[in-house]
Amino acid sequence: MKKGMRMFLLTAIIGLFAVFTLAGSGLAAGTIKIGVAGPHSGDLASYGLPTVNAAKLVAKDINAKGGVLGKKVELIVEDDVCKPEVATNTATKLVGDHVAAVLGHICSGATKAALGIYKEAHIVVMSPSATNPALTQSGDYPNFFRTIASDDAQAKLEVEFALNKLKVKKIAVLHDKGDYGKGLAEYARSFLKKDKRAQVVLFEGITPGAVDYSAIVQKIKRKGAEAVIFGGYHPEASKIVTQMRKKGMKTYFISDDGVKDDTFIKVAKQFAEGVYATGPKDVSKNPMTVKARAEHKKVYGSDPGAFFENAYAAMLALCNAIQKAGSTKYDAMVKALRTDYVDTPLGKIRFDKRGDATGVGFAIYQVQHGKYVELK
Repeated sequence: MKKGMRMFLLTAIIGLFAVFTLAGSGLAAGTIKIGVAGPHSGDLASYGLPTVNAAKLVAKDINAKGGVLGKKVELIVEDDVCKPEVATNTATKLVGDHVAAVLGHICSGATKAALGIYKEAHIVVMSPSATNPALTQSGDYPNFFRTIASDDAQAKLEVEFALNKLKVKKIAVLHDKGDYGKGLAEYARSFLKKDKRAQVVLFEGITPGAVDYSAIVQKIKRKGAEAVIFGGYHPEASKIVTQMRKKGMKTYFISDDGVKDDTFIKVAKQFAEGVYATGPKDVSKNPMTVKARAEHKKVYGSDPGAFFENAYAAMLALCNAIQKAGSTKYDAMVKALRTDYVDTPLGKIRFDKRGDATGVGFAIYQVQHGKYVELK
C-alpha cells in the first residue's frame, strides 16, 4: 500500500474514532446533549412539563451566551408517564442518544427503575422532585443527585405540624403503594410511633386510579381519625378529600409535594379548601426566581407549575458542572457537582457526598381561597 493511501486511511480512522468518542460523551455534532425525562402526558403531566420548560429556558439563555465549553446545549426530551416500566425504556433510549447527563426523572418509582441503566452507562442524573430517601441514602446510585429534600424530612415536618400545631391525637396514615407514597407514609408512621403523642389508628394502602374511595373514607371515620397523612399524588388525594367532605367529615388532610399542585385544587375545587401539603420552600423573592418566572410567563403565557425552580436549578447545576469539569466525563462532573457552588433560584447550592443539595428544604402550605399559601 502506498504511503499516501496509508496516511489517508489512518486519518479517516482517527476521524471516525473522534466522532464515536464525542458521541459517547454527549458532545456529538457540536452539541452537548442533555436528556429531560419525566411525565409529559397523562394524569401527572403537570409535574413533568414545568421541568421541560425550565430546561428549555436555561438552555436558551446559555446558548445565547455561547453555550457550554463553546458548544450549544441540545435537549433530548422523553416521556416516561411516571411509570417504572416505561422509565426503563426511556433511560435506554437516552443512553442510546449519547446524552451527557439527564434532568429527571420526576417520580421516585420511575427514577429508581431507570437509575441502574444510567449508572452502568456512567451518566449523571439529577431530579428536581424524586424525594424517596433511599435514592441517595442507600449509596447504590453514586450517579444520582437531586435539588429537593428527601421524604424523611418531608414526613417529619408533616408529623410535627400535626402534633404541634393541629394538636391531634388520632391519625390515619394512607399511601398509594408506590415507592414515593408508601415510603413517605412509612416514615410518618415511624416518627409518630417514636413521639407517642398521637396514635396511628389506621395505616393502609389504596389502589391508584380507583373511581371510588368510600371504603377507606368510612374506615377513617369509623376509627375516629382527627387527621389524615397521605403519601401519594393529587389524582387520588382529590378523590379522597372530595368524598370526605361530601360526607361532612372535617378531618384534617395533610399531604406531600405530590399533592401541592394547582391541578389538585382544580380537580377537588371547593373541597380543596383547608388542605395542608408540604412542598419546597417559597423562593419567589429570589431575584433569579423572579427573572425565571417572568421569562416563563413571557414565553409560555402562564405561571410555571410544580418543581419549576428545582428543575431550573438542576439544569443550571448540570451545565455548570460540565463547564467547571471542562468535559462531560463522569468523574469530572461528579467532582464538580460536589465541590463547586452554583447560583440558582433555590439559592447558592452544591451537593453533598450522597447527592443531596445543600440548603434546600420543605415548608407547610395550606389551600386558602383557591391557592396554596406557605404557612410561616
